[in-house]
Formats: sequence, structure tokens, C-alpha cells
Amino acid sequence: MRFSPERLRIPDQRMKPFIDPEEIWDLIKNTKPDKQRVREVISKSIDKNRLTLEETAVLVNSIGTDLGEEIKQGAKELKEKVYGNRIVLFAPLYVGNRCTNNCQYCGFRTSNMDAIRKTLSDEELIHEVEALEDNGQKRLILVYGEHPEYSPEFIANNVKLVYQVKKGHGEIRRVNINAAPLSIEGFRTVGESGIGTYQIFQETYYPDAYKLYHLGGKKKDFEWRLTALDRAQEAGIDDVGIGALFGLYDWRFEVLGLVRHTNHLEACYDVGPHTISFPRIKDALSLNIDDKFQTSDEDFRKLVPILRLAVPYTGMILTAREAPDVRREVMKYGVSQIDGGTKLELGSYSDSQNEVQNLNREQFKISDSRSLSDVIDELLTNDYVPSFCTSCYRMGRTGEHFMEFSVPGFIKRFCTPNALLTLSEYICDYATESVAEKGWKAIEKNLQKLDPGVLQTTREKIERIKKGERDLYF
Repeated sequence: MRFSPERLRIPDQRMKPFIDPEEIWDLIKNTKPDKQRVREVISKSIDKNRLTLEETAVLVNSIGTDLGEEIKQGAKELKEKVYGNRIVLFAPLYVGNRCTNNCQYCGFRTSNMDAIRKTLSDEELIHEVEALEDNGQKRLILVYGEHPEYSPEFIANNVKLVYQVKKGHGEIRRVNINAAPLSIEGFRTVGESGIGTYQIFQETYYPDAYKLYHLGGKKKDFEWRLTALDRAQEAGIDDVGIGALFGLYDWRFEVLGLVRHTNHLEACYDVGPHTISFPRIKDALSLNIDDKFQTSDEDFRKLVPILRLAVPYTGMILTAREAPDVRREVMKYGVSQIDGGTKLELGSYSDSQNEVQNLNREQFKISDSRSLSDVIDELLTNDYVPSFCTSCYRMGRTGEHFMEFSVPGFIKRFCTPNALLTLSEYICDYATESVAEKGWKAIEKNLQKLDPGVLQTTREKIERIKKGERDLYF
């Protein structure tokens, strides 16, 4: 059936499923863009307007034509307008890999008898956080398998403990969560602990493919997972992160699924997701999936700029699953956050002897194992400003309020100054001599882009940081 706007589809209702596979496939198969239409869509996005499903399909179906480069350049221009040249840094911290699910692409699955199961004790968690602070990390995402042991109360206690860990000038200022879908009450319990973003990835938005990969545990329930972040919103968590695991199904469908999810959250709660993640399938212990839908590097380089144009205000996370050369290339087309110095094995940050990836203890294999210092060094070399900023979250500039602030001038008034302040902290406390030299040069260069009033105040705060003060922000 050919798609038409008049055809009935699943309406947007709070905590109700919203994915209509027929609608998405009709758009993919039957949207026939011409050059003028593609350029109209790109222009709409550059004006910082979110795209519809049909408009996203226009871009998806333009791939492979001579318009591909225009899509990339449009995404690059949009990224610079909304985010400037900042790249926010974070680290994942795996707390426990016990799991009741049997997902065929994951090393944590219950049928994996070779997996070494572990949950960090409070003491071990403290040691991990101290090790991360010693490297200069300020933002963490705590990651859990889906198991009754990892209850809302358990996660909330972990969050409170992490915030209490201080070592030297080190402290964690933002804790995000990647864990199981919860009830409204469960989300409320976790939210009250002071988390930032709660991430839940749908993995694949195609229901039939979802059933194929999820063979046991609560995660078998497609709709329970699909509506999880609705429940988070109902519980008062307005900062949520969505994602798809590329390689489980056709990448074009997953891109439209992510946009449909974004549109649903905006329709129901007046705010879209804070972040979108787009990891690709990587090696895991006893990986048990067909490579039919493997997303190639070429396709990956296409989908990143399309997502950027589709969701102008949404942060986009590029993880260490990707190799440095791929990260280097696609970063300029829309990425706003990356991890650095990543280790996935439980307890590995504080264990200096553990430098070899062990798939018996990991969810999957990473492709970028560089230290945080090395990642920052490269960012500075490529004219990015590494940022550990957390000011928006602590000043209440989250959820629907973020879009109110994301107007011309916001970057110069808040984002760039705060990035420069956190970079100054890193240089003073953790940087090698060569990174420090590059960092101070980058700070001076970017100070020149600020408005005069903000410039003077930022310089004063940097001098205060040099004298020992910390956590200064706008």
C-alpha cells in the first residue's frame, strides 16, 4: 500500500505503543525525492526545525545520489549552529552484569554460560570512581544488566554513593543511567537520587526482528520497553536517552524509528529525548546473530548526518564501539558527546594490570581503547573544545527548558564559556605538558569568539581556577 498522510496510523498517546511498521516501510519505499525537495528539507533543519518522518525519508532515500555531500554539509552547519565546536566527554561504568534476559547479540545473556557474573560492591564502586576521577572524568553513565538485584533502590544508592566520592579536585558532577525499564514508581525512586539522563535503547524498532533476538526475560516484551521512557516522563524524569543497535535490522528503518520515537515524546510530553545513541553491533562472547543487516562504515557515515538533520536539538552520542578513524570522520557531522578512556570489564578502571579486553567479563568489544588524555589531545588538534560541563543540568536547563535556551547567542553566553572553564580545570589538574600547551592555546582562541561582557567574566573565572577554585560555571 502506498503511504498517504490520510492513512490511519497509531496515534500518539501517553504510555501507548506508537510504532507502525507499515507506515515506516511505506515511507522508505515510496518517498521519491528530487533535488529541490531535498534542499528544502536541509534548509528547514538548518533553521533548527525538527523534521517529520516523511522529510527524514526524503533524506534517507537521497543517499547514493549526488546530494549525499549536501546532506553532510548541512548536518555539519547545523551542528556548529546548535553546539559550536564543543565535544562533551563521559565514561561508562559497568556496575553489574547479572541478567535475566537472553538477547542474542549480548555477552550478558543468560544462555552465555562462559560469562563471569559480577556486581561491584560499594567499596569496589568507590575505587572505580576514584580511578576515573584520577583521570579527570566528571560525567559517568552507570550501566547495569537487567536483573532483580539491580532494583530502583539499588541504583539510587549507587548514584548517591558516586556523588559522595571526592579525591583531590576530582568529583563526579553528573551520573546518567543505562538500565532496565522500570515502573513509574521505580523511575521516581531513581530520579530522586539526582540522576541526569536515563537511557533505554529499543535495540530495534521492528517488532518481528525484536522477537527474533529477544528469547527470554522481561526484555521479550517489545511494548514494555517501547513505552519505558513514557513512564520515566510520568515519573518526572524529563531527561531521557533513546537508541537503536544498528545491525539488527535495516538501518533505514531504525533511523525512522528513532525519529518516530522523538516525535512521540514531543507530542506527548512537549520534550524530545536529550540524547540519541546509534551503536553498531560489535563482537560479544558467543555472538549469535546473522550479519544480514550489518551496518557498513559507508552506511554509518550516511546515517549520522541524517539523524543530525532530523533532530536539531538532540544530543548525539558516539561511543568507543567505533574505531578512532570512524569517530574522527563522523564527529563533524553531528556528534555532540563521546566517551574517552573507556573500559568495559567490571572493576577495570581501578585495576591497572587489566589492559586486555576480556569478553568473558564484557558486554561487547570496543574499538577505541585510547586513554582520555589521548582522546582530548586529538580533539584539541582537530580544533574541538573538550567539555566536561554539567551546568545546564544543575541550573534546570533540561527537558523542555533546553529548547527555550537553544537560541542564537546561547552558545556564546553559556556553552562555550562553561566548556572553557571545565577544560581549564582539566589542564590544571590532569593534563600532560603537551596537552596543557594545546589546551591553553585552544582556550585563548575560543575566548576571542565570546561577547565582550562574557569574555571578561570568563577570564576572571579561569584565573580563579588557576588559583585553586573549582566548579565555576555560568
